[in-house]
Amino acid sequence: MNAADILDLARMRGVMIATAESCTGGLIIGRLTDVPGSSRAVDRGFVTYSNAAKIEMLGIRPETLDVYGAVSEEIAAEMASGALKRSQAGIAVAVTGIAGPGGSDHKPEGRVCFGLADAWGIRTKTVDFGAIGRAEVRLATVDHALELLAAALRKD
Repeated sequence: MNAADILDLARMRGVMIATAESCTGGLIIGRLTDVPGSSRAVDRGFVTYSNAAKIEMLGIRPETLDVYGAVSEEIAAEMASGALKRSQAGIAVAVTGIAGPGGSDHKPEGRVCFGLADAWGIRTKTVDFGAIGRAEVRLATVDHALELLAAALRKD
């Protein structure tokens, strides 16, 4: 689903969208705000590339970072929840991952954790896109985040 359709769904639902992005560096909010009239459905985007930014801007708990690391479903959940709480949005999507190069056996290049928060709660998901290259991981992450938003906005 394209960004314009997602914005239409949000307007029909009467909710604003917020994003909390790490590995994408603002590409998700950029895709949404590329659409004319997006201000009627987009509230704000948080680009929290560093751990300090995640803590300061989204209220991520340092102990969660210590235990699980920045690339984890636990952090994605806290990012999405924090974006929802610190905005006027009714739905928030969050991403944190390893776009590459690099990674480890435990957290390989191409792993991205997604969080989605709305009136129905918080959901998380991890996707391993593989070592397909930094730009490709980031674009695949944007596409998947938009799919998650679309699916959540279609809920009855």
